[in-house]
Amino acid sequence: MSNLKKNNQNNLINLYTIGFTQKTAETFFESLINSGVKKIIDVRLNNVSQLAGFAKKKDLIYFLSKIANIDYIHLIELAPTQDILDDYKKKKGDWNIYETKFIKLISDRQIEKTISPDILEDGCLLCSEAKPHNCHRRLVADYLNQHWGNIKVHHLV
Repeated sequence: MSNLKKNNQNNLINLYTIGFTQKTAETFFESLINSGVKKIIDVRLNNVSQLAGFAKKKDLIYFLSKIANIDYIHLIELAPTQDILDDYKKKKGDWNIYETKFIKLISDRQIEKTISPDILEDGCLLCSEAKPHNCHRRLVADYLNQHWGNIKVHHLV
């Protein structure tokens, strides 16, 4: 067992995940407020898309601050590459292949060593998918929990 995993076992991290699609702004922000989230950790590759609606980066930062007193950080190292994303979304690829490629990517990036556990505490991984089942935000949370062993994941749906 790594020293980081040993040291972190007693410091349980509450980590939330949320997707913004199929949610009204009211539902989205109320879910964050009611859960006690302190910061959004944006794990999208493209956070300025016109499809994002209220979740476009500049608008989201404003709304989070004014409505919910929630901080914002964009961690692109937790996002898939454009190639991995396109193979799955645009070419209607297989989820299992996407999952394998994405886990290899974050393993190669060694996110368990480069991401500070402090950043994640009371944070919420944000992506677009409505549910976490076929979304990389769940894969990030699961991967880090496997390496650190101290994350309690709460999926806000």
